[in-house]
Amino acid sequence: MKKNTMITLANYFAAQPELPADVADAVEELHLELAKNEAKAQANREAYAAAHDIVMDAMDDTPKTVAEIYDACADELPEGFSKSKIQYALLNYWNDEVVKVENPKGANTYRKA
Repeated sequence: MKKNTMITLANYFAAQPELPADVADAVEELHLELAKNEAKAQANREAYAAAHDIVMDAMDDTPKTVAEIYDACADELPEGFSKSKIQYALLNYWNDEVVKVENPKGANTYRKA
């Protein structure tokens, strides 16, 4: 079920004056699932925020692959922060701070903007 659908249903049922017990139980499960998802999202936001300066400090004007960036800062990164998370962040969160250098014959490289 999509998050927006879950939120809409939770809001709809919250506006109802009385709910049958089985529906109230289902709504409670819905709220618990939304809270769990929000906690996971918050943990991810915190991990990316903690990794930002570490990754940026490992970069300079010289283009490096994600593997090279990871190797330069792996010991300082939050637990579980992988190469793929660095690549995702470089492309989606920190893309205004880095320049992606396309490499048609190998791995793309990244440098500070």
